[in-house]
Amino acid sequence: MDKQVQEQLTRWIDDHFDEEVGFLQQVIRIPTDTPPGNNAPHAEAVAGMVEEYGWTAERHAVPPERVRDYGMESITNLIIRRPYAAGGPTVALNAHGDVVPPGEGWTKPPYGGVIEDGYIYGRAAAVSKSDFATYVFAVRALEALGVPLKGALELHFTYDEEFGGLLGPGYLLEQNLTSPDYVIAAGFSYNIVTAHNACLQLEITVHGKAGHGAMPETAVDALQAAARILNAIYGQLPELKKIKSNVPGIDSPTMLVGRIDGGTNTNVVPGKVVLKMDRRMIPEEDPAQVEAQVRALIEDAVRGMPGIRLEIRRLLLSHALRPLPGAEKLVASLQQHGREVMGEEITAQGTPLYADARLYGERGIPAVLYGAGPRTVPESNAKKADEKLALDDLRKATKVVALTLLDFLGK
Repeated sequence: MDKQVQEQLTRWIDDHFDEEVGFLQQVIRIPTDTPPGNNAPHAEAVAGMVEEYGWTAERHAVPPERVRDYGMESITNLIIRRPYAAGGPTVALNAHGDVVPPGEGWTKPPYGGVIEDGYIYGRAAAVSKSDFATYVFAVRALEALGVPLKGALELHFTYDEEFGGLLGPGYLLEQNLTSPDYVIAAGFSYNIVTAHNACLQLEITVHGKAGHGAMPETAVDALQAAARILNAIYGQLPELKKIKSNVPGIDSPTMLVGRIDGGTNTNVVPGKVVLKMDRRMIPEEDPAQVEAQVRALIEDAVRGMPGIRLEIRRLLLSHALRPLPGAEKLVASLQQHGREVMGEEITAQGTPLYADARLYGERGIPAVLYGAGPRTVPESNAKKADEKLALDDLRKATKVVALTLLDFLGK
């Protein structure tokens, strides 16, 4: 690639970086807590922002009844198509705008987009509203070059990653609204994610019979049964640690109960307890087999307990992301430009997280994760109080993505 063109591309990003930071602040300042998941207003705002650049944002609203059945309030996914001359690939860039609620402990406003000491603070500053800015400004920089381009770019801004992505990228793919040749999805600046874990989430409802605390013999204690289930789940952890993945960056399967609800009052025997559990699967595991094993583990834990009835409902079954032919081209380009921009080697490996990228992979579309962020999730406080992003990482990641797009789309 012509060095002069590369320098022109990165210089445009430097010259417009204050504008990019302002764009990200606007994206952060509109809440998208999921739950409850009323995310259509954010999509409408982002559509208006990109339309100021002369772009057209397609609004793909998911039918309200599907959204309600899913447990959310509103979803509008965006596709921004940038077609160029014939003869090149279609590259899609995907970031999600839904976020976990802020929670407690913030020292900065979670929706303030505050900038301090070279960082921007706010919920999803790092995961993954940052990459709304990364991708928009990478594309703007590419087009500002004025050089001939071939193929097409698509920006996919979707809104249900926290619920599994089925009504985000999953909906766009299901409705045949997109079929790109390559995908770069939201990630971090110092590692290209080439594979990720699968995830099973179950809701376990334990039914007993409520009764007065002074006469527990007249009741059936759902919490006692739930305790057996908890012991069975956590008793499996040493066995899971023995299972090892061959994918660099991924270790062993994990399992935990993330939420427990139940009981009516301190002096009442609980008649109902609800557990929500998460089982992460390494890429080598078979999700169907794992789900059958987990269900059997739960059922066996309370088998023979008089008056106890179980309901086990699947909340999510996401498959693993595995490298597909073609992904190596994305990795090679991102690594080359990452080395040049970051001044260090950019690794390419798996992650124990799961993400929307798998939905493209399930359709045979090579996908990797790369975007703005630190070396590790804990550094960014992602999904915790005072989530933050180093502005220098945003600047550098935008350059790396823009240079990679030029590799794929430049004539």
